[in-house]
Amino acid sequence: LIAVAVLVVVGGLALGGWAWWEGQQAQGALALAGATELAQGAQAPGASPAARATAIQALEAVIAQHPRYAGVPQAAYRLGNLRYAAGEYAAARGAYQVALAQGATGTIRTLAAVGIGYTWEAERDLAKAQTAYEAALAGLGPRDFLYEGILLDLARVQEFGGRRDAAIATYQRLLKDVPDSRRGDDVRTRIASLQSSPAKP
Repeated sequence: LIAVAVLVVVGGLALGGWAWWEGQQAQGALALAGATELAQGAQAPGASPAARATAIQALEAVIAQHPRYAGVPQAAYRLGNLRYAAGEYAAARGAYQVALAQGATGTIRTLAAVGIGYTWEAERDLAKAQTAYEAALAGLGPRDFLYEGILLDLARVQEFGGRRDAAIATYQRLLKDVPDSRRGDDVRTRIASLQSSPAKP
């Protein structure tokens, strides 16, 4: 009888925990849906700074009030985009980093990692931008989403950062990995231009 009673109690606790978890996820999903709608409106042409501020507050609330919600990485990524659009690059970078730290996967992980590179590039810190783009490429292959675009980002910061040989190598890597790239002609032009220019000391 004691064993049966223990099993009943344990089962009840497990059921209660599951119901609580599901409730948390549902509340988080509802909050994110509302915040996402605000964020989309704030990114529309002609949106006011007040609309952006409202959307930022809503996304921050999702992250703060629903920390165990599985959609937190998405909320943080959207927050990063709004901060970036406002020219708040350090804050945007922090939001993208939250998305990664909270376990972002798939497309959101890639986009957040690339976003970090964009913030460094916007602040003209090309060395850190390069590191961020290299991190975004880690684990990706030619068939993965944004692979080609990230290689171009990486080559760009290498080129403008004075790393001519590294930029040439990255452009050549793109042609090798993505031979049917629609940007192939432009890439070949960049390679020829770099090869014909003197290396910077």
